[in-house]
Amino acid sequence: MKFRFVYIFIILLGLPQLLYSQSRFSEAQTYFDTGNYTKVISILEPLTKEISDNRSKAIELLGDAYSHTKDWDSAINQYNVLVDLNPEVANYHYKYGGALAMKALTVNKLMAIPLILEAKSECIQASELDPNHIESRWALVKIYMELPAVLGGSTSKAITYANQLESLTKVDGYLAKGYLYNKADDFKHAEQFYKQALDIGGSKTCYMALAEFYLNRDQKEKAIAVLRKGYGRLEAEELQQKIEDITP
Repeated sequence: MKFRFVYIFIILLGLPQLLYSQSRFSEAQTYFDTGNYTKVISILEPLTKEISDNRSKAIELLGDAYSHTKDWDSAINQYNVLVDLNPEVANYHYKYGGALAMKALTVNKLMAIPLILEAKSECIQASELDPNHIESRWALVKIYMELPAVLGGSTSKAITYANQLESLTKVDGYLAKGYLYNKADDFKHAEQFYKQALDIGGSKTCYMALAEFYLNRDQKEKAIAVLRKGYGRLEAEELQQKIEDITP
């Protein structure tokens, strides 16, 4: 009976701290939802070192806040801890890889190479852990098309992941193929897949992708026609703004 009392007493001693931590996490989530990322960071930085319950969620939210402020070094640190704590969670590997890739965009090419290679490794891990993980497959399509062959770039591997995307969602698969064929200078097939994505998806993203393809090919009139058609159907202000941006 005495040991049971001591055990209950210890639990009760820790309860106020647990409730406080949960309250602060909820507060941080509210600030995150309203875009106040600086406040999120100030709340969660000390909290992630203290709490045990929901620690992974707190670390993930802190990493996301750092990502929104483009503090890639800090985001990488948080996602790295997250992956160490939860090596079986695909989305954590993807976020870690994504932060590494974004960091690579801010440094010179020599420093970027190991970051991109590690990002590729993390995204492969995410895709293997979750056969339905769309974002990691998209990232791999882009990484394999951006990397030179000597560093592991491969159009065939990019097509493999684009095919996997297509099996999950045809729109993403067609958009990915439009992207990779465009990068490979196969403009006929790129246009074909962008149009297929638009026919099936009909979303703002699909209209913008096809319009950007035409703009990059110096086919402004085709781009404007696509954007006007999209605005007429969706009334998306972003499409109208794009028309105004490219119209003399």
